[in-house]
Amino acid sequence: MNYAVIGNCTSAALISPECSIDWLCLPFFDSPSLFGRLLDDHKGGHFRIWAEDVLDVKQGYTHRSPILKTRFTTKSGIFEVMDYMPRFLAHDGEVMCPPEIHRNIHLIEGNPQIIVELKPCPNYGLAPGSFSVSPDYLKINSTKGEYNSFYLYSDLDFNAILRGEPIELKASSYFMLSYHEKLASVTQERIYLEYERTKSYWMDWVYRVKAPQKYREMVLRSIITLKLLMFQKTGAFVAAPTTSLPEIKGGTRNWDYRFCWVRDASMIIDLFARIGHIIASENFIKFILGRMLLKKENISVMYGINGERDIKEQALEHLKGYEGSGPVRIGNAAYQQRQNDVYGELIEAIYSYFIINAGSKKNFNEELWTVVRSLANRVVETWQEPDCGIWERRGAMQHFVHSKMMNWVALDRAVKISRFVGKEKNVERYLKVAEEIKKDVLKNGWDEELNSFVMFYGSKDLDASNLLMLHYGFLEADDPRIIGTVEASCKKLLRDGFVMRYTAEDEFGVPENAFIVCTFWLINALYLTGRRQEAREMFQRVIGYVNKFGLLSEVIESKTGVLRGNFPQGYSHLALIQTALLLETNYQWNDEKRSALI
Repeated sequence: MNYAVIGNCTSAALISPECSIDWLCLPFFDSPSLFGRLLDDHKGGHFRIWAEDVLDVKQGYTHRSPILKTRFTTKSGIFEVMDYMPRFLAHDGEVMCPPEIHRNIHLIEGNPQIIVELKPCPNYGLAPGSFSVSPDYLKINSTKGEYNSFYLYSDLDFNAILRGEPIELKASSYFMLSYHEKLASVTQERIYLEYERTKSYWMDWVYRVKAPQKYREMVLRSIITLKLLMFQKTGAFVAAPTTSLPEIKGGTRNWDYRFCWVRDASMIIDLFARIGHIIASENFIKFILGRMLLKKENISVMYGINGERDIKEQALEHLKGYEGSGPVRIGNAAYQQRQNDVYGELIEAIYSYFIINAGSKKNFNEELWTVVRSLANRVVETWQEPDCGIWERRGAMQHFVHSKMMNWVALDRAVKISRFVGKEKNVERYLKVAEEIKKDVLKNGWDEELNSFVMFYGSKDLDASNLLMLHYGFLEADDPRIIGTVEASCKKLLRDGFVMRYTAEDEFGVPENAFIVCTFWLINALYLTGRRQEAREMFQRVIGYVNKFGLLSEVIESKTGVLRGNFPQGYSHLALIQTALLLETNYQWNDEKRSALI
């Protein structure tokens, strides 16, 4: 998966080593694709900039930004393409992130002949788009399905572009592809200004990140990637900007990840609160407040980026899928599931945000206290019920050990928040139920024969998510049950240096590929249980599989090292950052360190 990602917190695009935009949805992350060659190399559409007589191509991000530079050396000259989506601060402080992509062409020497392949196929490739040429822009219209139009601005000849003729580059030039018709004139000067403002924005944003030194560049690339997954308009975080990239080539585990999972987003904003970018945390908390307006309303597993609760899943039969692996799905039926672990992740994120960063009771308002109390009360009422678990199993619901443990986390953090805001009346009740949950997990989630916690009550299968018991402080690192679970995970879940989330057959067959996030969880567990050299060696091996742009997908073929699944995956980059922090600084956000900040 040797793609680069660019974005501006409105949408994102994937760009190939051949300088081709092979995935772009406008105006938003969850909009129908305009270019979708990623999912069908014939019907999907693309936007490629190439050249005649190419001698060499070098590609990489500009320093600490999501601006992609592709440098072409040809027989007749040298030029660079700077791909980015503009994001900068206006004079009034408002963040500008329009639904558009800029492709700046910088002439370095000579007069190279560039070739432009513009093949738009709106509405997920239902049909090629039609063109109409005006003096100011080239307009692209959908010809099948819902109406969509797009505007391409350039100082190059539109007719030559449409004919696919080589164009002699006599000076620096540009393309601006926008969902909206621009009101102000698009000029080379304007394009240059927005490029510089975008570059400055990212330089300033990255400068304010609290990152470790040893793995600094890798961590910063992961943090930039996580930032790109935030939807500016609402504060939601998408799990990934793509849909239906297969977990297993030729299989059917293909899902749409362009939505906001409360679990993933909570863990990401929890991290953002800790690395010094509090605004992203604030925006997500506002997003959650907007979803739970009344006490009777429960939190959903996931939402659309604008807060939609209904995310109907359907298959697009006309697309063959990435490398021929269908089906291509849009929407995600997981929104209908019960996943009881989300209460713990969300309350943990709220706890970290306010106690670690806010540090003042006055910032913890009544509305948010109502959310915390409502979520905790929901846990008290439902923790004994089965659910679909963290891995969103589509079979019969079970009493998943991880979900039970996260219910304990929810009440444990609710107790701490209650004390923080001076509402002691809730403490005794929450403590009592938290203790009941812990006893239940230790009794029913533990298997003496396996010497490990299992996936669900009565199961004989392991689950990598149980390694998070250490992260959340459910048990201490020297507890024999933790040590046993780590050892059992190494024996049963570790494959060629990578960790399976589980190995049991599920509704889609036997899992084949390892989950990257689970590998980082095992590294953390090894480190915290004293196997530090082993943990460091495993980390060094795993980070060797990031692609040349420093990006990770969701899963990996353990035997080949090929990245699979939706890309780039927020959960994977989140885990990489957490592990790098732990290995370099021995830094773990435990209750002792949290309480010192209160």
